[in-house]
Amino acid sequence: MDSRVLLVGAGALGASHAEMLARAGVGTLRIVDRDFVEFTNLQRQTLYKEQDAIDRLPKAIAAKRRIAEINSEITVEEHVADVNNSNIESLTDGCDIVIDGTDNFQVRYLVNDACVKHDTPWIYGAAVSSYGTTMTVIPGETPCLRCVFEDMPDAGSAPTCDTAGVIMPIISSIAAVQVAEAIKLLTGNRKMLHRSLMQIDVWQNDWRKIKLAGPNPDCIACGKRQSDFLDADSQEFAAVLCGRDAVQIAPPKTTIDLENLAEKLAPLGDVRVNEYLLRFNHNGTELTVFTDGRAIIKGTDDVSTARSLYARFIGG
Repeated sequence: MDSRVLLVGAGALGASHAEMLARAGVGTLRIVDRDFVEFTNLQRQTLYKEQDAIDRLPKAIAAKRRIAEINSEITVEEHVADVNNSNIESLTDGCDIVIDGTDNFQVRYLVNDACVKHDTPWIYGAAVSSYGTTMTVIPGETPCLRCVFEDMPDAGSAPTCDTAGVIMPIISSIAAVQVAEAIKLLTGNRKMLHRSLMQIDVWQNDWRKIKLAGPNPDCIACGKRQSDFLDADSQEFAAVLCGRDAVQIAPPKTTIDLENLAEKLAPLGDVRVNEYLLRFNHNGTELTVFTDGRAIIKGTDDVSTARSLYARFIGG
């Protein structure tokens, strides 16, 4: 009851985190998410119901309402916000643990920087299709995310739930491991942590643990203590394009294979591609993607919505 946990993302993983921690009696849950509930979420995002999708409720709000029905004795702090380098440190402030329920690497590396900087444990998790992976990071004691994955994958190189699909069993499996690790930390049972990069594929019946050594002294984040992803000058740039009902998203240092991306997006909408750019139409929104990862999302002037669409269909 004295614990405070930050949940970054209230989608599939985050919804499971929130419900399990609420039922466990964690005193304060701080939930941050930029999206609203859609019908396509309901096959894997357990906190929400059809009425939430009809009302287009922000996920953080819907999560708070549902948790109040599960455990009225705990506090839920809801934040309908896009996590970025301007707010991540204030969001993590005062929290005992941060749990990753995000859908993109940009935010994960940002969380890693903030948690390493402030010595806050955090639990990485990702799931797509039938495969998922998770790792618990304790700054100064275990490797951080950049020790294991030094460079962020190029945008468009990894599958997303929208391009590859996802089944509920892998969500439940990864979320269960993450929450179990959180409970161990909150109750002082660090000796029971799995201390590995855990990989699970529920379709292939494969469950493996890659044991991890200590922190890498040459790691940019935890070894050299450089917070590259907290540096505003090096991060994704987003701008509303005046008079065009469009937002431009420009991620740092990436290259996109447009033909490969076109193959992933083809089942989801109309795709046209040439050697310079790709155009993708989905439910009235048009994404124009360039080889340097830059994209113009037409059909919205909201940066958070544009970032969400970028993460869903391009990744990164």
